Amino acid sequence: MARREIAMGAPTQQPQPQPQPQPQRPVHNSEVYLVRNTQFAAVPPPSPPSPITPAESDFCPAIEALDLTDSAIPLADARRTFEQRLAGAVHVLNTETTALQCLTRLYSADPVARDGFSRAVEAIARRQGDQGNNGKVVVIGVGKSGHIAKKLVATFNSLAIQAVFLHPTEALHGDLGQIDNRRDTLLLITFSGKTPELLALLPHLDKSLPLILLTSHTRPQTCEIVRHRPDTILLPAPIHEAETISFGVSAPTTSTTVALTVGDALAIVASQELHPSVASVFARNHPGGAIGAALRRPPREEEMRHLAVPLDAIADLLVDHDAARSSVTGADILRAGYASPSGWVRLPDDHGSVISPRRIRRLESADLVRDVKELRWLAASRADFVSIAADTTVRDAAEWIRAMLEASRPGCAGGGGRGEDDEAGCSEDSIIAVVGKQGECIGLLEVARLLDES
Repeated sequence: MARREIAMGAPTQQPQPQPQPQPQRPVHNSEVYLVRNTQFAAVPPPSPPSPITPAESDFCPAIEALDLTDSAIPLADARRTFEQRLAGAVHVLNTETTALQCLTRLYSADPVARDGFSRAVEAIARRQGDQGNNGKVVVIGVGKSGHIAKKLVATFNSLAIQAVFLHPTEALHGDLGQIDNRRDTLLLITFSGKTPELLALLPHLDKSLPLILLTSHTRPQTCEIVRHRPDTILLPAPIHEAETISFGVSAPTTSTTVALTVGDALAIVASQELHPSVASVFARNHPGGAIGAALRRPPREEEMRHLAVPLDAIADLLVDHDAARSSVTGADILRAGYASPSGWVRLPDDHGSVISPRRIRRLESADLVRDVKELRWLAASRADFVSIAADTTVRDAAEWIRAMLEASRPGCAGGGGRGEDDEAGCSEDSIIAVVGKQGECIGLLEVARLLDES
């Protein structure tokens, strides 16, 4: 029993299993081991320096003490002002350039504008040119249009188209007497086409006179003045947008620019139709100032072709004699020279004879009743001309002519003096034929004029 109790009271111990050997793996550890023999002292790293606390007086200056007058600030303001000024100028220039471009397209394609311009030129040329009416262009406007009118009058006159300015209000108080109801042409300038002063003047203008209207309207049915005078010649000068939109103010700017441009075109084209050489009449009518000096005295390096009077600027002598007189007298030459745009006169003979302005000025009272054939010194034929190449400079030509003058006697067959027995040679009255590369004559020039210009 004892053994049984012992067996029952104490359980029999079972043998424990032996742990299996584990494979070798790396050991994970957060520590770092330095494998060296030398040992370092455990000294902590230095800390960053602490800022020095400022004194109370330096800690924060009062706001009133801040200086805002830094030199960079006025420089920036000046630059901004500069850019604003230039931006405004470029905007105006671009706007007016755009208006002129639109105007160019209008007269290039629009039938109403093209027909109006052609009729306007025809009206001026018919009254001033071929029929010898000696009419003038009466330009009428008020306000800024009046200033444009005055400028166009000056341009017309400089191009040998007689013109006067007429203020519409003054016209109603007596200045209507400036208008010749048989010969003149009227040019009215009004952007709106309904200027009250012009409408008040309109009933007092002779309906037989050609009336040209320079206005913004491109169609006659929209213009008040045209409704009162249906035969008005419409000369459009519109702008692409209102000046209030372009610049914020309705001051006449773009509108006056286009009006002046159309008026200038009218003056130039009409002068070209009336005169063989516009340059010649302009030079004659503009002797003063820098322009006149440039016309009188070209650079010495300029070529002779630029100084010569073109052949088409030399007027042919047309004398309508009665049966009792068939000869050409000095008076006929004087009248023809005065009427000639260039002052030169071509005789109707087979020798190509011409008379220069210098020779015409030498006519005396007794010569006016004499036959041209008796005035042997007056005309010069082709055989008497001195030929110089057109591409010769003015300086070289003048030097060559001076050498000829030194070697010549005072009289010459080209017209040196007033004697009957002049011999061959050269004088200041001689005539130079400026010839092209093919030997063709492209213009004539007085020796005296060449010497003056050089």
